[in-house]
Amino acid sequence: MSDIWPTELKVSKDRQRLVVSFNDGQSFDLSAELLRVLSPSAEVQGHGPGQKVTVPGKRNVAIVSAIPTGNYAVRIGFDDMHDTGIYTWTYLRELGERGFELFSAYEEELAAKGMSRDVAEKPR
Repeated sequence: MSDIWPTELKVSKDRQRLVVSFNDGQSFDLSAELLRVLSPSAEVQGHGPGQKVTVPGKRNVAIVSAIPTGNYAVRIGFDDMHDTGIYTWTYLRELGERGFELFSAYEEELAAKGMSRDVAEKPR
């Protein structure tokens, strides 16, 4: 995986999507919602096993910034003021390849907790 890196990161005009193209020709269109609710930040993932939280109410979240971090990642900021996720190239690739599966699991977590993609409330 270390030989694969993005050749282009492009935020859509409406700020709802991030297109990531890789040097092997693969390209992925990732929604801002997917990126936000699966953020690699400690706020979402926790500081250890079993601490991950489910973040509701982010259906219409928008990307406000994408700042390169070294040669290995990008820090994405969202209009809900969340900007602590450092998305490595490897993680962006994983989101591209497994996004449907990961987002489906997120929707199942929401349902199990009685939460919604449309109603913002405290993550749990």
